[in-house]
Amino acid sequence: MDARQLKIEAARAALAHVESGMRLGIGTGSTAEEFVRLLAEKVAVGLVIEGVPTSERTARLCVELGVPLKSLDELPELDLTIDGADEVDGALRLIKGGGGALLREKIVAGSSVRMIVIADESKVVETLGAFPLPIEVNPFGLVSTRIQIEKVASRLGLSGALSLRQSGGGNFVTDGGHFIIDASFGRIPDAEALSIELNSIPGVVEHGLFINMATLAIIAGPAGARTLQANNT
Repeated sequence: MDARQLKIEAARAALAHVESGMRLGIGTGSTAEEFVRLLAEKVAVGLVIEGVPTSERTARLCVELGVPLKSLDELPELDLTIDGADEVDGALRLIKGGGGALLREKIVAGSSVRMIVIADESKVVETLGAFPLPIEVNPFGLVSTRIQIEKVASRLGLSGALSLRQSGGGNFVTDGGHFIIDASFGRIPDAEALSIELNSIPGVVEHGLFINMATLAIIAGPAGARTLQANNT
C-alpha cells in the first residue's frame, strides 16, 4: 500500500469507534482529512454526529462534504476526538503541529473523554524528537521568547536549530494569529520535563508535545491496521 492508502486504512479503523449521537472532535492534517472523507460517507447514509473542527482547514473540508459542525463553545464537552500525529511513542506521547493547528488540536483533545490517534507505521518512534517540535509563540517579544526556549533546551541538554516557520514568502500564521518555531532537537529523552519548561515561558502559547492525552492509537502498516496502547508496541 502507498502512503495515502495507509492513511485511509487507519482512518477506516478509527471510524469503527464512532457511534451515532457522538460529539466528535475532528483533527487536522492529511490523515485526518481521509477520516473526514470516510465520515462524510457515513453521514450521508444516516450517521448522526456533531463535529468540532480543530482548524479552519478542517472546517472547510467538513462543510464541503456535508459533515455537520458546531463550535467548541456550543459543544464544550466531547465524547471523542480523532486526529493524526507527526510522531507517537510507546507511551502514546505525541508530537503534533506539523499542520500548524496544534493549539486548537490540544484544546479540542483536552475537551474530549477519549482521543484516538490515527497514523501509519512511519510515525511510530522509540523516542520523540526526530520530527521538529512545533512551538506556537506570540509574535510580541518573539526574540525574547526564542532566547528563553534556547535556555530551556540548554538546561535539558537539547540542541538543534530553532526555525521560524515560513509560508508564502512570510512567517506562517496560525488560525489564532500566532507564529510557530520548529525546534529540531533530534531526540527528546524527557518529554514531560520539556513540556513543563516550555509551558513556563510567557511567550509560548502552546507546544506540540501531547502527553497523557491519547487513549488509543490506530497504526496502519502493510499488514493492515493495529491498535497501539501505552507501553504496548
